[in-house]
Amino acid sequence: MLTSCDLIQMKQENPTADTRRTPVARVNRAFLYKDELGGIVLPGTNKEDSIVRVETYVNSWIRKQLLLQEAARKININEAEVERKILDYRYSLIAYEYQAFYIKQNLDTAIVASEIEKYYKENLDNFILKQNIVRATFIKVPKSAPRTNKIKDLIFSKKEKDEEELKSYCLSFSTAYHLVDSTWMVFDELVKNSPLAEIPNKIQFLKANPYYETSDDTYLYFLRVMEYRISDNISPLEFVRDDIRTIILNKRKVALAKQLEDEVYRSAVSDKEFEIFK
Repeated sequence: MLTSCDLIQMKQENPTADTRRTPVARVNRAFLYKDELGGIVLPGTNKEDSIVRVETYVNSWIRKQLLLQEAARKININEAEVERKILDYRYSLIAYEYQAFYIKQNLDTAIVASEIEKYYKENLDNFILKQNIVRATFIKVPKSAPRTNKIKDLIFSKKEKDEEELKSYCLSFSTAYHLVDSTWMVFDELVKNSPLAEIPNKIQFLKANPYYETSDDTYLYFLRVMEYRISDNISPLEFVRDDIRTIILNKRKVALAKQLEDEVYRSAVSDKEFEIFK
């Protein structure tokens, strides 16, 4: 009844067949031995944690064995097919580890700006915005904060000292803030937890309001929009620059994996390491 489980190395020994090994648990005729627990507890682990880790592993082993044995009783298992899958999985793991090692050794992570710009221009249709984005200043301060009547002037000032004063003010009194820079942000993320998040038509709002103030029972909100891009339009390069960098690196990794496979194959052909029988 349990023959189908042999392919996953279930222990079918008689309980007294191997007196040299110490059994830890048994599920019918399948045994887990003490020498199979090596590596479960890391060096330096205290006694209490060690006991918990071993007990967790043993209980997990028991549950898996029960399920496997139940499966062997209830369904017909194609052992050859399972063997193929096990081998394929094993080969995939080993190949993945070697590919990862090869890629780490050979991957060029330097990406120049011109390469990013070239990819962006050649793939504009892949960078359509799904949300409205802005370059903006957003400040949320308690109504009890001092000098709130000065915030608007500081937001619009181009003087360096005023910019520093606004930053210092936000650090001291603001509950949430973002000061405009080259960074594009999703508008909904910028204004979350504020009355601005409840605006029904944000596209129309952005078009009509380069500056906006509002309040609720506790806070004052200040928003100045320097630039905006509407959803379903092409994203600005700065907003997707990091994404493009990741895409280029992933393409390089795929290319290196293919290169490794081709190199190994060509070397094997040259050295006559394999043949196909017809």
